[in-house]
Amino acid sequence: MSSLQYPMAFRRSIESPDEFWMEQAEKIHWFEKPKAARTIDENGLDLWFSGGKMNTCYLAIDHHIAKGRGEEHALIYDSPVTQTTRKYTYNEMLDEVSRLAKGLDTLGVTKGDTVVIYMPMIPEAVFAMLACARIGAIHSVVFGGFAPHELALRIDDAKPKAIITATSGIEIDRIIPYKPMVDDAISKSIHKPEHVVVFNRRLGAVRPDAEYDIDYKTLVKASGHIAPVPVDATDPLYILYTSGTTGKPKGIIRDNGGHAVALNYSMSAVYGVNPGEVFWAASDVGWVVGHSYIVYGSLIHGNTTVIFEGKPIRTPDASTFWRVISEHNVRVMFTAPTAIRAIKKEDPNGDLMKQFDLSGLRYQFLAGERCDSATLHWLEEKLGIPVIDHWWQTESGWPMVANMMGYAPHPVKAGSATKPVCGYDLKILREDGTEADPNEEGYVVVQRPLPPGTLPNLWGDTERFIKGYLTRFPGFYFSGDGGYIDEDGYVYITGRVDDVINVAGHRLSTAEMEEVVSSTLNVAECAVIGVNDELKGQIPLAIVVVRSGTNVQNHELSANIINAVRVEIGPVASLKKVCIVDRLPKTRSGKILRKTLRAIADGAEYTLPSTIDDPAIIDEIIARFKEEGIISSAANGNKIDTISQS
Repeated sequence: MSSLQYPMAFRRSIESPDEFWMEQAEKIHWFEKPKAARTIDENGLDLWFSGGKMNTCYLAIDHHIAKGRGEEHALIYDSPVTQTTRKYTYNEMLDEVSRLAKGLDTLGVTKGDTVVIYMPMIPEAVFAMLACARIGAIHSVVFGGFAPHELALRIDDAKPKAIITATSGIEIDRIIPYKPMVDDAISKSIHKPEHVVVFNRRLGAVRPDAEYDIDYKTLVKASGHIAPVPVDATDPLYILYTSGTTGKPKGIIRDNGGHAVALNYSMSAVYGVNPGEVFWAASDVGWVVGHSYIVYGSLIHGNTTVIFEGKPIRTPDASTFWRVISEHNVRVMFTAPTAIRAIKKEDPNGDLMKQFDLSGLRYQFLAGERCDSATLHWLEEKLGIPVIDHWWQTESGWPMVANMMGYAPHPVKAGSATKPVCGYDLKILREDGTEADPNEEGYVVVQRPLPPGTLPNLWGDTERFIKGYLTRFPGFYFSGDGGYIDEDGYVYITGRVDDVINVAGHRLSTAEMEEVVSSTLNVAECAVIGVNDELKGQIPLAIVVVRSGTNVQNHELSANIINAVRVEIGPVASLKKVCIVDRLPKTRSGKILRKTLRAIADGAEYTLPSTIDDPAIIDEIIARFKEEGIISSAANGNKIDTISQS
C-alpha cells in the first residue's frame, strides 16, 4: 500500500476522485487504457473509465499466468459435506474456464447475452461465472436457496439465452435436487432459455431430462479454447438481484472496469492482504460477497481463494471454520456474525479452536448484518487478532465503511463499522435533507459521485434506479439504512428504514412475503415484520387475521403459511413463526403500524401515532405476543406516554 495514511488518502479520494481512481486504474491490465476516469451519461449517471477495453476473466486468470504464476494455486475447494478437497492452479483454471466459455460460444451465447447460473458451492459455479466474463456474456447468479417462483422472476427479467445448473446441492442431512427446480422455474416463466447446461454431480439426485438440456462435462470435453473477448469498461459484467420494497427483485448491474479497479484496490486497502496469500470469504456465490470476494476480488488481486461447501456447525461440528483456516493457511477471513454466533453457541469456551494452528490468521472480518458487541468481543478474545466489523451493500459491491487495514488501522469501537472507506463521502441526513449533528440518528447517504465498483444502474429500469436511490436526497445516493456518526467520525448503522429485513446477512423483502401470506387460503389480511433474533440477526414474523366464517385451526393455518413461504420464496426466508390476531393496528387511513409492531416484538420503545384508529388494539397485540412467546410474559410494552403528533 501507499505510505499515505487513511486521513490523507480519504481526503484525496473525495476532493480529487478522478485523479485518485486513475492511479488505481493503472494497477490493472487494460487492452486499451481509459480516456477518462469519470464521464456522465445521457441520464446524468456516472460512468467510470469510459474508453477503456479489458476483460475481467483475463485479469482473474490469464494475467497471473502471463506473470509466471501458472502453477500457483488460484482456487481451493473444501467440501466437508462431500469430504472433498481439491486445489486448482491458474493453468488448470484457465483450461476449465476457457473450454466452458468456448462451449457456451458454440451454443450461440455471445457478448451482451445473459446467462443465469443456479449452482451449489462447487468450483463449476466459479468456472461458469468466469466463462461468461471471458466471452463478454452477462451472468446472473441466483442463490440456490431460492424457490422456483423466485428463479422464474429472475429468468423473466434477465431473459437468459442459457441457464447453467447442477443436478444437486448437498447439505448436512439432505440432497437438494436443483434440476427439477430449474425445470419448474422454466415452466413458470414467460421467457424460455434456449439451453440448460447441467453439471452432473452423481450424488443420486433426480435429474429429469428435457429437450433443452446440455451435459456440462460433454460440452466442456468437446470444446477447445477461446481467447478473452475485449469489452468496454462500462459494459455490464453481471446482474445480481436483490430484494426491493415492492416485492419485485431489483437487478443490480455491475460494470467491468470500475468493478475490477475497486475490488483490486479493496483487497490491499481494506483487507490488508497481499497477492499470493490465501483469502477466504465464507459466503455463497449467490450473494454479493461471493461475487466480490470468493471470485472476482480475490482472483483479480492474485490471491488464492477458498470455495467452501458446508456450514459453520454440524459439518461435522463447530470446529470446521478453524480447520479450514489451519489446513489452507488462510491469512484473512470474512464471514457473517450469524456464523460466529452459531459457533459460539456450540462451543462457548472456544475449546474446538485449540486443536488447530491459527497463527497464520491475520485479520477476521465480519459483515452482512450488524455485529453485536458480545460476538465481537468473544471472537477478539478467542482469536487474539483484530476482528473488523464492516458495512456495505449489494448495491455498493465492495465495502463502504470499514477499518481499512491497508492503512494504519483505527481503534475498534464495538457496534461501529469504523469510518467511511476511501471514495465514499458518507453523511447522515435528517428528513429535511440537512446534515445531522454528531450522534444524531438519520438517513445514511453518500454524496455523489459514487466511487467505481458501485452500481451504475438497474437492469432495464433506469427510472426505478433514479427514483429508488437518487431522488429522495438530490445529489446523494440513499442507502436505505439509518445510522449516525459519533464525535470521532465513527459510523454506526442501525438498520433498514424500509420493509427489507436482514436474515443471517440475506436481504429479503417483507412485502414479498406478505404477498405470499395474504394469498394463503383463509387469510384476511397480514403484516410481516422482521424481529430481532439472537442467532440470525432478524427473522420474519407473520401476523395474520383469519377470514371470518372459517373453521381452520390456528396450527393448520400457520403450517400452511410457513409452507407457502418456503415454496414460493425458499428456505432462506426462515419464516417459522405465525401469530394469529383478531385485528391489526392501523392508522385511520388504513396504514398498518408495522414499525410499532416491530418495536413491541423487540421490546423497544414506541410512540403511538395520533392517527391510530383504536389504541386499545395495542394491548390485544401485546397479550397475543405474550401467549405466543414472542415477548416475555412479564412485558407490558415500552410505550412512551406522549402521543406522537407526527
